[in-house]
Amino acid sequence: MKQIHSSSSTSKVRSAIILIRKEDGPLTTNLQETLQYTLPNLTPEDTQTDNNALHKQIRALMQETIDTEDDNEFTLQEIKTAVAGMKEKKAPGDDGIPSEVYKRLEETLPRYITATYNSCLKKGIFPRMWKKALILPIIKPGHEGSSEVSKFRPISLLDIGGKVLEKIMINSVNHHVYSKGYMNENQ
Repeated sequence: MKQIHSSSSTSKVRSAIILIRKEDGPLTTNLQETLQYTLPNLTPEDTQTDNNALHKQIRALMQETIDTEDDNEFTLQEIKTAVAGMKEKKAPGDDGIPSEVYKRLEETLPRYITATYNSCLKKGIFPRMWKKALILPIIKPGHEGSSEVSKFRPISLLDIGGKVLEKIMINSVNHHVYSKGYMNENQ
């Protein structure tokens, strides 16, 4: 593979993939062809054709309406704790907002941020824009200079807003599971 910079996961230097070797031998000829070839190899397909019984059951459950009591709203402190726990100096998602900026935003407008997350909770939505990921192929250690797509692993960069929502939802589910005694003691 031709690269602009050398790369390794320990040095954190990014490489730009320009050409990559196909399984049948030749290199891709341009960036468009490289992307068309690489993306299917780095992202899994979610097709219903290879569903087993469990997959079918999960898909059916996802279509059912859930009728439970409303969740308690997220508190200012829950949001503050979740935002404060976001690591700094990490690459931002598609919106380009790093965690350092999001932390300042939460400090400046805590009620607005909390209301945004509570609106997501009340409406039962996870905003589509927060699900969008930038996928960066990173060369696996020890395979620097390889032109094979199998020598790369995908890194997904997500927006910090979605990471915070995921974190507070997980905390809420865990609290419910543990407080109601639904977790087996062996888990």
